[in-house]
Amino acid sequence: MSGRLHRGVALTGSVAGAAVVALDGTVLTVVQPVLQRDLGAGFAQVQWASTGYLIAVASLLVLAGRLGDRHGHEKLFAVGILGFGAASAGIAVAPGIGWIVGLRVVQGVFGALLQPATLGMLRASFPPDRLAVPIALRTSAIGLAAAAGPLAGGVLATHFGWRAVFVLNVVPATVLGVLALAVRPPAAPAGPSPAAVPGGTAAAGHGGHGGPGSAVPVFRARRARSGPAPVRRRSGFRLPARTGAPESGARPAGAPAPGRLDPGGALLLAVALVCCVHTLVAVPGDGVTWATAAGSALTVLAGAAFVRRERRAPHPLVPPAVIGSRPVAAALAVLVCASASMLGALFVAMYVLQDVLGQDPLSGSLTALPGAAAMILAAPLAPVLLRRQGARRTGVAASLALAAGVALLSGLGPATPWWHGGTGFVLLGAGFGTVMVAATAVAVREAPPEHAGVAGGLQQTAMNIGPTAGIAAATAVMAASPGVAAGTGRALLLLACLAALGALPALRLPASRPSARTPVPSPDTPPGPAPARPAPPPGG
Repeated sequence: MSGRLHRGVALTGSVAGAAVVALDGTVLTVVQPVLQRDLGAGFAQVQWASTGYLIAVASLLVLAGRLGDRHGHEKLFAVGILGFGAASAGIAVAPGIGWIVGLRVVQGVFGALLQPATLGMLRASFPPDRLAVPIALRTSAIGLAAAAGPLAGGVLATHFGWRAVFVLNVVPATVLGVLALAVRPPAAPAGPSPAAVPGGTAAAGHGGHGGPGSAVPVFRARRARSGPAPVRRRSGFRLPARTGAPESGARPAGAPAPGRLDPGGALLLAVALVCCVHTLVAVPGDGVTWATAAGSALTVLAGAAFVRRERRAPHPLVPPAVIGSRPVAAALAVLVCASASMLGALFVAMYVLQDVLGQDPLSGSLTALPGAAAMILAAPLAPVLLRRQGARRTGVAASLALAAGVALLSGLGPATPWWHGGTGFVLLGAGFGTVMVAATAVAVREAPPEHAGVAGGLQQTAMNIGPTAGIAAATAVMAASPGVAAGTGRALLLLACLAALGALPALRLPASRPSARTPVPSPDTPPGPAPARPAPPPGG
């Protein structure tokens, strides 16, 4: 298969796969009340249909990304999307709430397999300087699915019953899975691997970000192969220099990375994430209890044990090249702050529109619609900002725009004009759409191609933990306030501060846009003058 066709298939799978997952989550929210009445279930049982899925996804995303790096992202995507569709079809014919909860957990497992693969396929198929546009299309598709989901779910549930909404994803999931299985990545030309040279990349044509060290002199490459590889340290993790013998033979582009799995690290990370998510979900309803306190303690202990193990493991679950990268860590922090603020603000805004302004659910959804439209439109414009302003300025400006939008929503009331809320929702959607593209592009492109799945898993984990934390914090503030109006206002101001806080890690994002690396000379190249090292960008 040609490289252009493979990129097209990877882009289609990534965009459509992300949209399928987003659509599934939004339609479930719409049909939960009628599902509860039809099956005679309790509120807690129905809530576990969402909580069980969230716990399964959050606990397995990083491991799933590592499996994609090892066995191929297309294979993991195909297994994930086919299993996701099969579980959705099973929910449509489930006889009781217990079956639905169990199948939602199964669906979460398959969702964890496919979500990192949607980013891993892009990283393996597109060079760093062209990643922003595919990621922007993926973000727009997520926004479109989130906006269309409630409408589609309401129409299907009204005319065909709640079971019809779970059939919605079956056909596209099947088509995408079969397409992913039928596609084979193109073979790369034989020759030495750029990963064998310090400053080179792991897959030809898909190198890391540009900047210092992009052009590597011949004498440095030869000297590196003549002695043992030095070891560098960053953020407490050992980072071996990229040296090694030249590889020969054809290898598919974005081929799986060698290395063993780390089951112990995967278990510790899963325990930490399960306890974290369960505690965040339980605190708003139960308050601070012995169970939630124990969950918090287990989260800290398991997280500390995971970090300790990763520093010593010969084959860590999260490679040092990913977890030790400051731009990747900064991008993940930005995503947590932005997603917590945005999803938390939408959660609180629905209470403002319905309980303070007296709107019905449909009117409230239409009032918030400019936010979804702004997100869909802002995402394709984000690559332009990244090219002209760089990730740092774009991320800081988008985080502040998001904070301004949430702060405007905190002032909503019966006396506020219509444009007040409309401007708030537009800033909310535009800021989040832009910061999501910028931070995701940095997180994915800064990771080596052979670890693209792990980077995608970390990005998806941040996007799951952030909203859960934001909604939990907002609910706690609202519960501690004397009235609905006062509680929602305070919660939105807190979320605005959280969005503004995201501008601090955004200052650690790369200042300049990515560029393709200069090709590394072959060992057979005659000696000659070393090419000049490019000057580092200011603040990069």
